[in-house]
Amino acid sequence: MTTNDTSAPTSAPRIDGTSVVAGIQGLPLADLLKLAEGRTAEGRGADAAEIYKVWIAFNEGHPFLHLVYFNYSVTLRQLGDIAGSIHALRACLKLDPQFGPAHINLGRAFEDGGAAAQAIQQWRSFVELTADSTADRLAHRLMALQHIGRVMENAGLLDEAETALWQAIELRPDKTEAGQHWSALRQRQCKWPILVSSDHVSTRQLLDAMSPLALACYSDDPLFQLAKAYRYNKSFVGRPDVSGFARRKPRRKSGTGQRLRVGYVSSDLRDHAVGFALREVLELHDKESVEVYAYYCGEPAGNDATQARMKAAVDCWRDIAAVSDMEAARQIAADEIDILIDVNGYTRSARTKIFAYRPAPVIVNFCGYPGSMGSPFHQYMIADDHIVPPENEIYYSEKVLRIACSQPLDRKRVIAEKPGRAEVGLPEEAFVFACFNGMQKVTEGTFAEWMRILATTPGSVLWLLSGGDSTDQRLRMAAENAGVSAERLVFAPKAPNAKHLARIAAADLFLDTFPYGAHSTAADALTVGLPVLTFPGKSFAARFCHSIVAAAGVPETICTDPEHYVDTAIALAKDRERLAGIRQALAVAREASVLRDIPALARRLEALFWQMQEECERGETPVPDLRNLDVYYEIGTELVQENTAFSQDAVYRRRYLEKLAEWHDFSPLQHDGRLWTEATAQGRARGQV
Repeated sequence: MTTNDTSAPTSAPRIDGTSVVAGIQGLPLADLLKLAEGRTAEGRGADAAEIYKVWIAFNEGHPFLHLVYFNYSVTLRQLGDIAGSIHALRACLKLDPQFGPAHINLGRAFEDGGAAAQAIQQWRSFVELTADSTADRLAHRLMALQHIGRVMENAGLLDEAETALWQAIELRPDKTEAGQHWSALRQRQCKWPILVSSDHVSTRQLLDAMSPLALACYSDDPLFQLAKAYRYNKSFVGRPDVSGFARRKPRRKSGTGQRLRVGYVSSDLRDHAVGFALREVLELHDKESVEVYAYYCGEPAGNDATQARMKAAVDCWRDIAAVSDMEAARQIAADEIDILIDVNGYTRSARTKIFAYRPAPVIVNFCGYPGSMGSPFHQYMIADDHIVPPENEIYYSEKVLRIACSQPLDRKRVIAEKPGRAEVGLPEEAFVFACFNGMQKVTEGTFAEWMRILATTPGSVLWLLSGGDSTDQRLRMAAENAGVSAERLVFAPKAPNAKHLARIAAADLFLDTFPYGAHSTAADALTVGLPVLTFPGKSFAARFCHSIVAAAGVPETICTDPEHYVDTAIALAKDRERLAGIRQALAVAREASVLRDIPALARRLEALFWQMQEECERGETPVPDLRNLDVYYEIGTELVQENTAFSQDAVYRRRYLEKLAEWHDFSPLQHDGRLWTEATAQGRARGQV
């Protein structure tokens, strides 16, 4: 019998004999545990106990001997050998006096053996041993670990930051701050699977801690994303004391000839993807129609060209980074802003609490965040027909208004001279697939699709933005495991924006990610003539890229699903003439495309602002629909653990309806404006759902 044989019949002889003993005594710890646990799973606990006993006899100096004694005690207890279990636990504690599980189990063994006094004494000794573990000390330890993780993350020491954050999570899994950063760090490093539970932390707790933005990278589930945003808002913003903050009534503007006063609030009004997107829009606003205020809540930008242009374009620039949320809200109210635009959403440096004071009669979610805010104070969201078709409005708590394309851009952006392939580290003759999305968007499923594409297109390479040495190496190893040479992955280092825009054009085809697709990155690629291959999902982040591609006038590269995406990428790599035709069509349509019609975008935004104002004056400002979102969240936590990468909308909705029906059977649900409508409930009562 070999040491790794776990399939022997239960009638096999007991572990004995010189050769078998020799085989067990030298086993590595992991193999020992696997062998013993295999015997236990087969109902051969006596064999498992014998395996532990033999290994212990010959490994006195092993650093993890106390763990083997502990497992041995558990096995003996399962066999009904309480005395043997007690001996094993005492040996465990002699080796590691602070090993908590052994103290707990030893007390239980005494109790089960009828020695209640000894059990109490055993537990008391452990309580005294851990007397320093006071609530204050634990709170300070948690805070220290979180600070360690934050500083290491900012310093680029991602592995070390992850380790510190995990210690904080295991200490208090109910506290979400460490878990929020931990899951985002793993996404940035392409550590798959992203969520890994332990004996102390469940997958549910990790999901609870995940931020709304990280969830958008993790799963294409817009109902769960809405419910996550709702829960996040309740915990992050809560209910600030607004008793001394009078809610502003709308000023009469319609038909008076007065300008509408519009305020943009963001930490990204600088050299940033959002800043690049908005700066020409701000310049093109009709100053006879709107008066534009900008409220900047980011870090000092220094000599920043984007911010300089914005300051010159707006009527009033206010830096609110150093003031409190309430003070910022008071300033906005004092400025008599009519339409207040949240350009951050739930992104870094967001000041969401400002909006909770309702410093303006109308609050809008636009441009900075790919999803619903799920808040009681964001009344409108601006999107487009591709991102939010009418049937998908149920995935958003705000009233959805639409522009032609939700991705503004700056037609004045400086683009350097296009480099040769050798200058950017690319092989001259290879077909170059590229993706310049952040590493957090590269999922295990997307990478697997890319490897299928490379495996079927010999001579091609995949060009990615570098995620750092360790992440790049991790992806190279993943490629090798998929049967693709690591040399076929080429990583681009960071570059100044003008040079980065220029080098993009050296690729042949941009491959989008799923479920969080390219946003400004897709607009950049199309701007320099690089076709973008994508397919839409259900959520905002999963539909954004196909909106940009459609606006550029090249619907040929919009696929229907992952299989179509893979097949199309392979076909285009093998048919250079067809791809050249797409590039030509992209070039011809460029200047007249919806994507680059920024003057029309600015006019449309102004028309929407006036529509909101008129609705407000009539008392018709929408009230966000937040009904049943706690239930949708609970259902989402169940369904998302299956982490289905892609599903058709009908299948997706049916899964939710089945779960909603189960909840309703247990405790009747109120009707909502999403899936559990009055018609749905009545249909189910008649047996039609």
